[in-house]
Amino acid sequence: MIGLVQRVRQARVEVAGQVVGAIGPGLLVFVCAEPADDTLQAQRFVDKVLKLRILADEAGRMNRSVQDTRGGLLIVSQFTLAADTAGGNRPSFTGAAPAEQGRRLYDTVLALARERHSPVEAGEFGAHMAVHLVNDGPVTIPLRVA
Repeated sequence: MIGLVQRVRQARVEVAGQVVGAIGPGLLVFVCAEPADDTLQAQRFVDKVLKLRILADEAGRMNRSVQDTRGGLLIVSQFTLAADTAGGNRPSFTGAAPAEQGRRLYDTVLALARERHSPVEAGEFGAHMAVHLVNDGPVTIPLRVA
């Protein structure tokens, strides 16, 4: 499972001009399932995101997790994280899980995150989304969970 985690002051996702998910301070998490992924990778992914210490402590150091700060999570599906550009200028997305598997694993990530943390907001799987964010730092962390 591939992820991209951004520490944000605020973020929101719009579909067809309507806000479908929004958070204040916390983490914007883009997630992409790969063909070999299953529920175990989804669990490991959520564990890593919830424990990732990239939020500031009292001294301003990246030493706190989203659970420590009770910050928001905005989780957005993004199959383009599996892009392969080695073969030319047009990316290949064959490294992403097929749509049905991707949807199932995205829903699993959301369910697991919501069981363990609040608030958790979400984008809409398969939709054309406008993602608005104010990156804090900026802090952007690539994440891969096997």
